[in-house]
Amino acid sequence: MNIQTYNSAIAKNTKRWLRLACFICVANLAVAVAWAQDFTAPETALAEKIVALTGPGAINLSVTNRSTLRTQTVDEIRRGLLTELASRGARFVSPEQAAAVVEVYLSENQQEYLWSARIQQGVNAPAIVMVSLPRPAGPPLGSEKAQLRIIKTLLWSQQKPILDAGTIDANPPHLVVLSPDSIALYRPQGDHPQLEQILPITHRRPWPRDIRGRLLLGKEQLLQAYLPGVTCQSGVSTPLALNCRESDDPWPVGTDQFSLNAFFSPTRNFFTGALSPSVGKQNLAPFYTVAAVLRERYTLWLTAGVDGQLHLVDGMADQTIGKLRWGSDIAALRSACGSGWQVVATSTSENDDSIRAFEIVDRSPVPVSEPLAFNGSITALWSDPGGSRAVAVSRSKTTGFYEAYRISIACDGR
Repeated sequence: MNIQTYNSAIAKNTKRWLRLACFICVANLAVAVAWAQDFTAPETALAEKIVALTGPGAINLSVTNRSTLRTQTVDEIRRGLLTELASRGARFVSPEQAAAVVEVYLSENQQEYLWSARIQQGVNAPAIVMVSLPRPAGPPLGSEKAQLRIIKTLLWSQQKPILDAGTIDANPPHLVVLSPDSIALYRPQGDHPQLEQILPITHRRPWPRDIRGRLLLGKEQLLQAYLPGVTCQSGVSTPLALNCRESDDPWPVGTDQFSLNAFFSPTRNFFTGALSPSVGKQNLAPFYTVAAVLRERYTLWLTAGVDGQLHLVDGMADQTIGKLRWGSDIAALRSACGSGWQVVATSTSENDDSIRAFEIVDRSPVPVSEPLAFNGSITALWSDPGGSRAVAVSRSKTTGFYEAYRISIACDGR
C-alpha cells in the first residue's frame, strides 16, 4: 500500500539550512584563521631577554593587557611566557619570595604589538626590555568601541591666515586672533563677536613662506605673540599697545603643568631641538610640535619630528616610532577620561585632514577615539596653557577661509 506524504518542502529547507550552516562554519573558520597569530617567537624572545637580566631563579610574573587582544589570547600568551621562562630555569613564587618581580605589559599601535617587561630586582633601578611583532591589518574582532570623543567648537573664521587664536577670561571675555600682520581683539556680542581693536605686528625681515605663530594670553589682557625671529608683547592698560622686537628667544611650547621652551628656526617652520630647560641631558632632533604626557614618576615628551617619526623622550632615552601616518601637528590634552592625558594628532589624506585621540600605553600610541574630520587641511594645532583644551586651525577647501576651532575631549563614544 502506498502512503503518500508531503515532505518535499522540508527536504528542500533542510538542504538549504545545511548549506547555510556549512557556509557559516567555513566563514567562521576563515575568520579565525585570518586572526590567529603564532606568538611563540615573541614569547621566546621576551623570555630570553628577561632571564638574561634575572638569571635562573625565583621570580614573580604578572601580565597586564593594554591592547585589543582577547582575554583567551592573553591567557595563552601568559602560559607561553611561563613555559619559556621555566625552560630557562625560572621558578614562580609570590612577590615577597621573589628575587625579581617581572611586570609584562601587552600594548599595541596601529602597525604592531609591543610587549614590554619591567624588571625590579631588590633596590636596583628597574630595567625594561621590549619585543614587537606585526599586527594583522584592520581592527581585531571583539575589540571595544572607542570610548572618547573629540569635540570641536568654531571660534572664528576669516579670509586671511590664522596662526593661532584663544580667549581671555577677563570681564568681559575677549576672543584674540593672531594673523601674520596683526593681532585682532573681538568682544562678545550675541553670536557675532564685534571687532574692538587691531594691533599691527611690525617686523623688518620677510616672513618665511610657511609662517607659524604662537599666541599666549593672560587673564589681565596681557598678550604675547611669537613669530619667526620676532616677539611681541602688549601692556595691560587700554587701549592696548603692542611692542614687537627682533628676538631669538625660545617659544613657550608647554603648558602650566609642564613648562618647556623651544628655539624656533627663524627662516624655516620647525623647532631646532634646543630646549630651555633641557629634557635631561638630551638634545632633541628637530621637530614641528611637542606634547607632554604625565607619568607616575616622570614626564614623557612626544615630538613630531622633521624626520617624519614620532619621538618619545623621557630625559634618558629617545625612542622613535615610524609609519604612524600622523601629520606634523600633535597636542596633549588633560581630561577626566581614561588615563587623564590624551594626545591628539593630525592625519593627512587626499581629501580632508582629521584629528584623532590616542593614549600612550607603554610608550605605544593606542587610538581611543574615532577620527574627527575637517573640511580641508589643518594648518596649526596648539595646546592652551591650562592643558585641557587645544586650538586647531584649518583652511576650508569649500570657502578658502581659515577657521579656528577649540578642541576638547568628552568621555563617551557617542
